Amino acid sequence: MSKNIIAYQGYPGAYSHLSCTKVFPEMAAHACASFAKAMYMVEREEASLAMIPIENSTAGRVEEIYRLMPKTHLHIVGEHFEPVNHCLLVKPGTSIETLQTIASHPQALAQCNNAIAALNLQQIAHLDTAGAAQELADSPSNTQAAIASELAAKLYGLDILQQNFQDISGNTTRFIILSKKSQCPKYSDDEAFITTIMFTVRNIPSALYKSMGGFATNGVNMLKLESYMASNSMSVTSFHLDVAGHPEEEKMQLALQELEFFSSEMRVIGTYLAHKFREDRY
Repeated sequence: MSKNIIAYQGYPGAYSHLSCTKVFPEMAAHACASFAKAMYMVEREEASLAMIPIENSTAGRVEEIYRLMPKTHLHIVGEHFEPVNHCLLVKPGTSIETLQTIASHPQALAQCNNAIAALNLQQIAHLDTAGAAQELADSPSNTQAAIASELAAKLYGLDILQQNFQDISGNTTRFIILSKKSQCPKYSDDEAFITTIMFTVRNIPSALYKSMGGFATNGVNMLKLESYMASNSMSVTSFHLDVAGHPEEEKMQLALQELEFFSSEMRVIGTYLAHKFREDRY
């Protein structure tokens, strides 16, 4: 299989697919049935990269990713922020007056709830936004609609009755780009970097507090800290940490030394350029 492949979870036309085409238009995007399958394609070197959603500004974190990452040896080599433009899709020639039902992923339905209520449509939950669009394209009925991306409309030959159908603007999904090989960029004062670390603290009092102290005392900004259970015993908690910095900086080296001292396990899983979306928030 060609290595010029980027894997993603979902149907063709999903927002993950859209992100693949925007960031890596020269690569072939490959749809996978699950996040695990997309990640393991990269692990087995059947794909060079994977585009994986990790959090959404409305729905929060994608919890499954935190449990999957420790089971792989993949590296984060980039990030992408994709604004979500939910489109109201119908079969060609369908008017809004004939609509009775609307299908999409439950999160998309929730994000468009007021707009759906205004049209008095019955909601139908689907596993995937693009899957709902594909199902609509295969249906003979002109009473159905779907909520999905503009790319899904193009792929399945559907009309867009309304762009930005969501109730609140600004809904954004953050994706991480995974590779089997580390691609740590060279440090530069002119660039902003993110470093992502997975760690498990030692079983001693105040271990988490002390492990974070190195970032505070050395002036390293912590951007994100997520906890998850690392085993079936419910006794070991692990953490996913994003910080603003590069391992070549002295302040980062000192902070990482302190984190490692108070951790039973620690792995830097990627250093990469901060996405431009962060410029006003960094």
